[in-house]
Amino acid sequence: MLIWICVDSKDEKSAKITKVMDAKYWALVEFDGGVAKGTTFYDNREDYTDWVDFIIMKDKYESYMEFMDEGMMVLIVRKEETIEEVKEAFVFKELDEAGL
Repeated sequence: MLIWICVDSKDEKSAKITKVMDAKYWALVEFDGGVAKGTTFYDNREDYTDWVDFIIMKDKYESYMEFMDEGMMVLIVRKEETIEEVKEAFVFKELDEAGL
């Protein structure tokens, strides 16, 4: 299972989540069996062309229809700020689902 997270740096420990339009990098986190297996950073989302299951967004007011049109589920953070916090929240189902 693959998850996009928009971030401000390529440092997995200190990168902060950003809004899509403010993203400097895209972190692609791979999960397998509820465990994060690794994170790869991309300069642009278009640099990775295979299927991605989820995108994590900073707030519910961002435009997310293009991601839903691509078949991704859109999840919104509550108070999480770092990649590590998002991974933990994902495992424990503590992220909110974007609704239409």
